[in-house]
Amino acid sequence: MESQPHPQPQPRRPQRRRRRPALSCRECRRRKIKCDHNNPCAHCLRHKTRCVYKPYTDGLDDRAIPRTNQQHDLPANSPLRQTASPPPSDSSAPRQLAQAGDRDSDNINGSISVPLQGSNSSTPCGTPLAAATAAQTVSIRAPLGRSDLRQPLPDQGPVGEATFRDLLFRIQRLEESSAGGSRISDSPLHGANARSEASAVSLAPPLPAGSQEWQAVLNKSRDWGRSRWMGGANEFTAIIACYSEIMGKSSKDGSFQGPEASALISQAGDFLRKCKNRARSIKTSRPTRGLPSPGFGNAPPSREMADAMANLYLESFESTYRILHLPTFWVEYQRYWDNPEGVAPSLRLKVLLVIGIGSSLYNYEDRAAALRNIDLVQQWIYAAQTWLSGPLEKDRLDISGLQIYCLSILARQTFSIGGDTIWISIGSLIHSAMQLGLHRDPKYLQAISVLQAELRRRLWYTILEFIVQSSLDSWMPPRISFDEFDTEPPSNINDDVLDESTTELQSCPKGILTATSVQLALIDTLSVRLQIVQLLNGLHSELSYDRVLSLSSDLIDALQACSRWVKDGDGSTPFHRNLLDYLIRRFMIPLHYSFSNQARTNPLFHYSLKLSLDAALAMVSPEPDHGFARLMATGGGVFREGVRCATSAISLELLAHVETQRLNGTLHRTRQYRDFLKQAVRDLISLSEERIRQGETNVKNHMFLSMILAQAEAVEAGVSVELRVGRAARDSLELCNTLLKMREDTGSMPSPDDAGLGAAGMEGGQGMGLEGFGPAFGWESFFPDVGLGHCWGFGNLDS
Repeated sequence: MESQPHPQPQPRRPQRRRRRPALSCRECRRRKIKCDHNNPCAHCLRHKTRCVYKPYTDGLDDRAIPRTNQQHDLPANSPLRQTASPPPSDSSAPRQLAQAGDRDSDNINGSISVPLQGSNSSTPCGTPLAAATAAQTVSIRAPLGRSDLRQPLPDQGPVGEATFRDLLFRIQRLEESSAGGSRISDSPLHGANARSEASAVSLAPPLPAGSQEWQAVLNKSRDWGRSRWMGGANEFTAIIACYSEIMGKSSKDGSFQGPEASALISQAGDFLRKCKNRARSIKTSRPTRGLPSPGFGNAPPSREMADAMANLYLESFESTYRILHLPTFWVEYQRYWDNPEGVAPSLRLKVLLVIGIGSSLYNYEDRAAALRNIDLVQQWIYAAQTWLSGPLEKDRLDISGLQIYCLSILARQTFSIGGDTIWISIGSLIHSAMQLGLHRDPKYLQAISVLQAELRRRLWYTILEFIVQSSLDSWMPPRISFDEFDTEPPSNINDDVLDESTTELQSCPKGILTATSVQLALIDTLSVRLQIVQLLNGLHSELSYDRVLSLSSDLIDALQACSRWVKDGDGSTPFHRNLLDYLIRRFMIPLHYSFSNQARTNPLFHYSLKLSLDAALAMVSPEPDHGFARLMATGGGVFREGVRCATSAISLELLAHVETQRLNGTLHRTRQYRDFLKQAVRDLISLSEERIRQGETNVKNHMFLSMILAQAEAVEAGVSVELRVGRAARDSLELCNTLLKMREDTGSMPSPDDAGLGAAGMEGGQGMGLEGFGPAFGWESFFPDVGLGHCWGFGNLDS
């Protein structure tokens, strides 16, 4: 007989090591919350659940597992009936836990190793690992397109005691994540925290943005990117639970079930429904609810009032967003008033948009007159948008058309009309500008006058400013890089030295303030801000702490240079300085979002916490200026999102600081810093109320800020957090319902109370009531699992 050839041994694949050790307990891993790694941990103690530390290990088999949780149902020759390995010793438990955590990263991409409980096992309970010594492991293939088999490490032992229900749950999560339309379950804070412990030299290894860090969540048919970073903060657990109960969905921890708490939740739910219905009623008259009429209302206010409004725009916004050449505009402005009905539609829209934007800063003696003016401004904005979207109209593709496009973008943000979709509109704007050659410096173009060259440079960098700001707000890629244009910055000159006859320009030194100085200050910081949004929103970018620190250092240097360039006493106004500081400083908070929240458990990231909090407090405490205060109380888009990020950072710091003081026993001894943070939250609540008075219909911001302040005060007083938070939610919604009812019944608002705004440097004044065009503060970032848009019978809360 011929001898059978011996099969050649297959080469062993090298084990792929995981960079993030799985050190959290099973319950914290299941709930995707941060674990303190104690035994038992604080969350398990709070919720009275069993705290088990169970790493997942690579399995020995690749076959599917039948739907059963009993081992005796398996075939006698099944690999699941293999003899369990000896339990690991106590001294080797941490090492095996880290190794198993390393191997668990492969489970996301390929096989899942799930321990199965043996039928006749009994183990000691000295350690979390020793408590699971009789468990057995099995590997199942997840439908992610991986074909390689996982080989067990020689020293891997049986760990955990999960049932088949755990296995099926994990399979379901992986199937959902691989389907493309679901969200990735892992919290970025959890991953970043584990990475910070893995390396003490580089602090945090790079993270591919296309992985779990991205959290691609489709909410209201939109991808929110990484914008849900606050959802991983444990300090908001009680607030999330309260909101879930108000929305009609039981909270995960079963809180707010007592008689008194249930009554408060029921009342809050009723008020929320009333607020929603009133918001719908208020917004029925919006121009977008129907097709615009061909003859839009183009009658401007009186000439005297229009002149004042146009001057307000040119003295405030135009110095930052250079769109017009002032002497040329005044000539066109006069031509419009000479024959309002006979001028071209482009000239009419340009003049009306300038008047409309300036009207946001105008002091009205009568609120009814302000409301009538706002009715006109709304129609002008929609008319401009309709004109710009006309099909195959070549007369839109010129410098005048770009000016109208830029003015409409600024007007939409000023009056909060579609401010959260600015990034979409910017795509068409940048394409039009590049089609006209604005991305090439005029020196490469023939027959371009000095005036036209300067105007093209100003417009191009204004568009770039819109791009970088909208990219940060929408958490979308900027769609432009410095490799795609070579346009030089405009000259530092005043407009009165530039006209059609100019053949040569002499730019002023950098220290001399001109009408273009604020834009040039923004241009100096454009490179670092563009790098920040590319790092945050790039699909394949790697977020490392070294890179974040480098960019933040460059941003701080840019801020200091701007402060030296545009300072008090050199001719600039508080509005200019506030807006310049706001547009630059707001990039600091999202840049550090992955690390600032970990500073309370990892001192290596305390610098991120400090930078984020300093930026947030500076943004909500600008120089006292009546016009800028009104802009923050009415604006949307860039003027809303920055305040939202600042609100998130301040609120989280307040709750974390109160809890830290409670634990270390200093709650009633040192309260100066805590009182300072509480006052900042109160000022933000007053600002939120002012926004509702000025026409905003969304009430979430006011409700959540009230709940945050109530939670902090409940911890200080040592009383039930659930009752205080529930009562604050009810009272807030009751107040908002009253304000919306007055708006619905009378079409006007009472004069705002400026007491709360003064402390934050925002003395709001008589401002303008916007007919329901209020923005919706994006609190979706707090709730990774609770849909704020379409959930539980309330419809779209952002409408």
